[in-house]
Formats: sequence, structure tokens, C-alpha cells
Amino acid sequence: MRTTTYRDAWGIPHLRARNAADLAFAQGRNAAVDRAWQIEVERHRSQGTSASFLGEEAIAWDRFARMSRMDDTARRCFAALDEESAAWIGRYADGVNAGLAEGARQAAQFASVKLAPGHWEPWTPLGIWLATHILFAGFPTKIWRHEVARVLGDEAIGLFATDGPGTSGSNGWLISGERTESGSALIAGDPHRFLEDPGIYQQIHLACPEFDVVGLAVPGVPGVAHFGHTGTVAWAITNAMADYQDLYRERLRRRDSLVEALGPGGWRPAEVHTETIEVAGADPVEVEVIETERGPVVAGGVDDGEALSLRCPVRVGEDIGFGALLPLLRARSVADVDRAVDQWVEPVNVVQAADTSGGLLHRVAGRVPQRHPDNRLRVVPAWEARHTWHGSYEPLPLATVDGVAVMANQRELAGPLGVEFAPPHRADRIQELLDERAGWTAKDMAAVHMDTYLASARPLLAQLAALEGLGPDAARLRDRLVRWDRRMDADSSDAAAYAALRSEVVRRIAAHPALAGLTQLPSYPDAFLPWLALLPRVAFALETLVSPGALPGLDTAQTVREAVETVAAAGEVTGTWGDTHRLAPWQALPDERTQEWPGLSGDHDCVLSTSSVAGLTDRSARGPAARYVWDLARREDSLWVVPFGASGVPGDPHRRDQLPLWLGGALVPVITDWDALTEERDDC
Repeated sequence: MRTTTYRDAWGIPHLRARNAADLAFAQGRNAAVDRAWQIEVERHRSQGTSASFLGEEAIAWDRFARMSRMDDTARRCFAALDEESAAWIGRYADGVNAGLAEGARQAAQFASVKLAPGHWEPWTPLGIWLATHILFAGFPTKIWRHEVARVLGDEAIGLFATDGPGTSGSNGWLISGERTESGSALIAGDPHRFLEDPGIYQQIHLACPEFDVVGLAVPGVPGVAHFGHTGTVAWAITNAMADYQDLYRERLRRRDSLVEALGPGGWRPAEVHTETIEVAGADPVEVEVIETERGPVVAGGVDDGEALSLRCPVRVGEDIGFGALLPLLRARSVADVDRAVDQWVEPVNVVQAADTSGGLLHRVAGRVPQRHPDNRLRVVPAWEARHTWHGSYEPLPLATVDGVAVMANQRELAGPLGVEFAPPHRADRIQELLDERAGWTAKDMAAVHMDTYLASARPLLAQLAALEGLGPDAARLRDRLVRWDRRMDADSSDAAAYAALRSEVVRRIAAHPALAGLTQLPSYPDAFLPWLALLPRVAFALETLVSPGALPGLDTAQTVREAVETVAAAGEVTGTWGDTHRLAPWQALPDERTQEWPGLSGDHDCVLSTSSVAGLTDRSARGPAARYVWDLARREDSLWVVPFGASGVPGDPHRRDQLPLWLGGALVPVITDWDALTEERDDC
């Protein structure tokens, strides 16, 4: 076996091997050397063992991972894989095991928490993928809707419907050759996720005699599942916002040593066992793991009388979709990509692809079960037969591409498959920008990526503009914001003033007596709290809530009046949006050497979607986890950037060298000429 690692000027790994299996080994080894701490944290999270070195703050996640049977699901899905895919993924795990010791020596975090690098099983990459995506569809939103119906009535279920606080989305667009300068298609976009340091996406180049692919890999997972370019075909995805996971209200009881659950056919035995979570600096925590005929119990238990179980296609079908990974690497045409993603399961995505022959693809991929409509909306009773899955899956929509196709989590292509979608603002703005002209090039895409126009400000500004009889300071603030260009630029003091007003309105609506019953909900697992907190729900649904009559008893005009008077009384807003709207990435261990994170342009509903929670914080924990442009005329004209850098090693020169580019909208060239790379070493 011989594999070779090359690096470009940005430290991005370019890996070469004699066959696909050796290349998988090389990719695994590279992930271990470059991202040892990151992938070991993710392995522990998938197994529910991260509290053993991260302490009590990690218990909530570990409890959820154990109760949802995440590692067991990964094992089952791996066992059901086709032989070739299983062997290929196994070689990736072998590569990780071969490189972890070296990677751990470079990462001081291991010593700081007294963690030794562990052993990767062949199914570990599947567990990491599941841990990364199990909350992608936002199933805890069904708990929120249940509570809204309890407090406000069924008619209020849609009141807070929006791209919610825990949902991951993305921008993506496909421009056909008739609209580009080269005559060949362009695919561009940026996946929006909770920002992690090191980043969730790794730029990588994988080459062997079978294929030569550049793309964005998830460290800990082989191949390039979501974003790739093989030279003759390229693909990208966004979250389809489909609803494919169900929550069941379970009635449980003990009978001697058994636990039983009430189903459509009466009381039936449930699987039950106890696991222990080791906790650094604290006592171990025991978790009773229960699985009914619907699925694992993820909230409550026998002693609570009722519980919630989770049913999802991955566990039911014992398939996560990894049979698609090798076919994607081998794809040469849109038809090949189409066939590959037919195997996809989790998460459900909108896929765009284009090839050098002019082929175009815009479709949904994944599995959405056919079942009663109420299953999509809320928690449903396990004992009612009408909520049982039918055993079949929904047909997946396919669209024709006419010049430009935009995917930004809006209710369009995937509409029949979901309940809540992102507001149309990002999609509409991207379409508007791309319709302005033809002759697009890869370099032109940065201007679209970085657009900061905030269309969702319109309803609040309309309410503000209509106010009369304000005090002098409030009237000046009103006039200032009415003249504002609605661009959430980091250096804009008007954007900062708007954000201050918006936050005050959010806090006032959240404090309205009609919503008091949503401030103290029954006890639910801490892992679900981002979906269940009232103030973020109000913040993300503000556009709806400020509409007159949306919330019974709320005088929206008076609320906005009081808010603008309060903000004006605090003094003129002279600071800029970037003073408070700062990057706030998640780190498993916060880096004490990090100075203040930089200020950001953008906002939740901008194309440059850097999300914060109005009324709570202006800091942005979610945003573009990468940006890419795939050029089908010349792959070497493709471009990409990540928020931090290619390396996850503290102190490495490529640890955060892409951050200034990411902040400013610049993109790094995709290097495909091996002579332009530096050979690092022969690995084997």
C-alpha cells in the first residue's frame, strides 16, 4: 500500500492512493492527524461518553445519545451495508486508528483533560454522522407545538412557525450554462450550521485511479457526502426541511422485572437496560434505556407515567444512506449522482447537480415515511393505530432547472414533505440578484454569498413608520430607521439601532401575559431546550407576531411604541452592528488564548445568514460553515473557504488562516494541479 499526502498553500490535504480502499485509509489517517481532538470528541458524543472528560455540562447530550441508542443504531446500519461500502468505511476507521496517536500528541486538549485517544470501530463514522444530524429535522419542535396547543389552543400551532432556533439550513444555487460567461454551469452556496471550532467541514482532495474528487468532508466520515466536484460532475445540498421523525406519547408500566408499553394492540414488552455515564469531577449517572415498538424513549420514563419515544427511518430501516458515498465519488454525470442519492436516507436534502455535458439536477433525496398528517405536527399517542407508520415512503419531488434554481430551505420543492420551512427571504433575494444579469463567473458568486439585505425587517419598520406622537428622541430614531437601507453590515450603526429596537420588541412580546404559560413548561431533557425556550421562538417568529391581530390581546402598535421610546431613552445608538454581532463558535474546550472574536455582517434572514437570537444575544453561533463555488467549465476555477482553517491543531499556521477571508467574503482557489502542491510524506 502506498498513499501520499500533498498540501497546498492553505494547508488543505490532497491525498493520492493506488485504489479506493487505500485512499479511505489515507483520508482516515489525515483526519486523525489534522483533527484528532475534534473527531475524538465527536466519537465520544456519538457513544454518549463525552462527560467522562468534559464534565457535567456534557451529561445532557450523553443521556440523549444513550437513550436514543445512537451507537447501537450505527452498529445496525453498518451491519446492513453492502460488502464493498462496509470494507471501504472499515479502511477509513483503520486509517484513523493508525493516525490518532500522532494527532493526539499535537493536540494539547488531550493532556488538559487527561484523555487518551481511543479505538475506532468500523461503525464509528456512522455514529458520528448520526450524532451530527439526528436533530437536523428539529423533532423537538413537535413538543413545542404540543405545548403551544395546550396553552393557546390548536389554532395557535402555526403562530411560531419559522426556521427555528435549532434548525440547520443553507443557501444553494445552480446557474445553467446559458446564464454563465463560460457556457457551463456553476453551483454555489453555503451550508448554515452551528459554527464549531475546528469547523464541521474539511476541504479535501481525494484521488486514485477510479476517481479524482475535491469536496467538503465531515471529519470522522469518509468521502464527501454533501459537496463535491469530480471534474465532470458536481453536486451540493441544502436541508429540505422535511419532517421524517415522529414523537410518540408512551404509557409505560412495570410488571415484575419487565417494562411494558401501551400500543395499538394493548400492552407489549419493551426492551430495557441500564447504562452508566461516567462524569469527570462528579458521580456517575445511571440511565434507564427503554425501547418500545415505536422506538427508543428519549424523554421521561416508567416512573414518570408517560414518556416520549422517537421513531426515525434510520433505526427502522437500519440504513443511514452510506451506500451512496462510493457511488458519489465515482460519479461522472448527473445521472450517476441521481442514482447515488437514491440510496440516501439521513438527513433529507435538496440536491443540485450539474455536469460538463449540460446535465442538470434539482431534486429531494432521503426517506420520509408515509403516515397520518398529525404525526408531522405534534406528539401523537402511541396506542392509537392511526399513527402507525404505513411501511412505505413518500415520493420525492424533482424539478426542472430553467436558467437558475435556488434552494434556501424555502417551502417550494420539498413543500409536500414538511411542516415548517424557512421564510422565503433568502431564496427570493438570491433569485433577485441572479436575475439581474447573465454572464456569471465563479468569482462573481462572492457578492451573492455576502449580501446583507434584510427583507424580514419590513413588518416591524412598517409598524414603526406609522407611529405618531412620539417623543423627540424616539421620533428621531423612527425617522433614522425608516431611512435605513436595511443592510446588516458590520460597520453600520443604523443596523445596530434596528437590532436594539428589534430586541426590545421581542422581549416585550415574550413578556405578554398571553404567553406566560409557555415560560414554565413541564420538564423535558436539556438537549431539547433550544427548541422549547419562549424568547428565541418569539425572536424567530417576530415577522408574524408583529402583524396586527396575530397574537390575541397584543396591541402591536403600542408594543412597538413603548419599545422605540425605551431604546431612544437609553441614548443615541452610535456603535455598529459588528460591535455586538460577533462570532461565537462552539468549542468543546474553550481556548483561553482566543481574543475577542470578530464582528460579523449579516443576520438570520440575510443571504449572509449569521444568526443570533434577538432579545437574548447579538452573538452569532450559527452561520456559513463553508462557502463553495463549483465551476463545470474548469474545475480549477472553482473556489471555497471555511471559517477557520484546514488544521485543527492548536498553533498550526493553518489553524485559522482562512478566518480573515471568510469574514471579508474572499474565497480560496481549488488547486487540482498536483505539480502546484507540496508533497508532505509517504504515509505507507
